Amino acid sequence: MTPAPASRPAVTLVGIGADGWAGIPDTAREALRDAEVVIGGQRQLDLLPAACQGLRIAWPTPLRPAVPRLLTEHSGRRIAVLASGDPMFHGIGRALAEELGTLRVLPHPSSVSYAAARLGWPLEDTAVVSLVGRPAARLAAELHDGRRLLVLGADATAPGTIAALLRDRGFGPSGLRVLEQLGGPAEHISGEVTADDWSRRPGDPLNIVAVQCRRAPGALRLGAVPGLPDSAYEHDGQLTKRHVRAATLAALAPAPGELLWDIGGGSGSIAIEWLRTHPSCRAVTVERDPARAERIERNAERLGVPGLRVRTGPAPDALAGLPRPDAVFIGGGLTAPGVIDTCWQALPVGGRLVANTVTLESEALLAGAHRRHGGELVRLAVSHAVPVGGFTGWRQAMPVTQWAVQKTADPSSGADR
Repeated sequence: MTPAPASRPAVTLVGIGADGWAGIPDTAREALRDAEVVIGGQRQLDLLPAACQGLRIAWPTPLRPAVPRLLTEHSGRRIAVLASGDPMFHGIGRALAEELGTLRVLPHPSSVSYAAARLGWPLEDTAVVSLVGRPAARLAAELHDGRRLLVLGADATAPGTIAALLRDRGFGPSGLRVLEQLGGPAEHISGEVTADDWSRRPGDPLNIVAVQCRRAPGALRLGAVPGLPDSAYEHDGQLTKRHVRAATLAALAPAPGELLWDIGGGSGSIAIEWLRTHPSCRAVTVERDPARAERIERNAERLGVPGLRVRTGPAPDALAGLPRPDAVFIGGGLTAPGVIDTCWQALPVGGRLVANTVTLESEALLAGAHRRHGGELVRLAVSHAVPVGGFTGWRQAMPVTQWAVQKTADPSSGADR
């Protein structure tokens, strides 16, 4: 991290819990009493005593754009920022660190830590999902039979929203407990109720929902690795089939934080399963057909990755202005002039490109690209056992030609190969 500008003293970020001033240690109390400006949510500001005489400023909505403005307005003054629990865990700490480069952080136990302690759930074995400022659909990607989840609710309606999503995704038997005002005098923990039986009215807006995942009998099983069942997708036939999809994702090799361009999205399966590999992965799918583009969005929401960005239009024109990718998949539109070259030029050194085709014309293009750039050409053939009269035989699907390559620097010319 780089030091804060000389004209702006280091900001002190103070975590506070539902127990308010009583739960803050002396070091944090001193920082708040000494501050000339205290910024925080109105609920948090109301927990401070009169001894904290600094100017109190409540965060406006939306919050993120206001961060640089407020820090600049009060530059040169002693600033303290209040945050719920641990500010560096799904809190304002990220935004402040990005803006300032460095700051002083005095954390408080997070509500997640309290919840794990009350339930006896080891945190390292528990998934934490925040729905604060995020769509509830993202919870779907975390649903696996037997898994424990702690879900940070955005408001009092969160438990009901979570229960409805669980029922819709085939997890109605899952047990839910609502933990409210953790660590404070009004702390309350409900008994377990299944999502199927949920009928409770909204309670306190400061809540965490504990979910013990249980899949309903007969519900479609979705694994944690690429190669989801084809029936998980709504499609019109334009779908990279399960076994080829698994091989394609293996060649693309997604890693946390990386961005994928999915060209010719079809049903969106490649981009969706790229995103499901890690919450920080990003993807843009480009699809020229508006009906298919809408279908991709529905599939993404259904399968827990509503952050998938869909751009409607033909490649390569629709690629203009997109952020630079770490990997590119071309599943359609290979014969459009300039698609391969545009994607290749967009890739950084170390980036990967994977292209699939079933036609001879596109296969010839891939063979040419292989000669120019190297990589690996493979043919994927999948057969399924089907009835043949009273017996069983093999029916082969159309073979898929796949070109996979990683961009490297040519040491002889200093140019990208």
